[in-house]
Amino acid sequence: MEYTEIVIAVLGFLGSALGAYSGFRLTAYRVGQLEKKVDKHNNFAARMPVLEEQIKVINHRISDLEGYHK
Repeated sequence: MEYTEIVIAVLGFLGSALGAYSGFRLTAYRVGQLEKKVDKHNNFAARMPVLEEQIKVINHRISDLEGYHK
């Protein structure tokens, strides 16, 4: 086996390892971004029942006020 074949094999291995590592980092970054979006959505979903209850109370108070002015 010649030295050039060994050098080519080592360079090929290093290129493959670098590509795999870069792909892993990109995947980890994208998963992190998706987790942030899910957290925002979950926070919104948790607040919706509170807002719905507040709207119900506001609508009831408006109905009461409209009733007093008629």
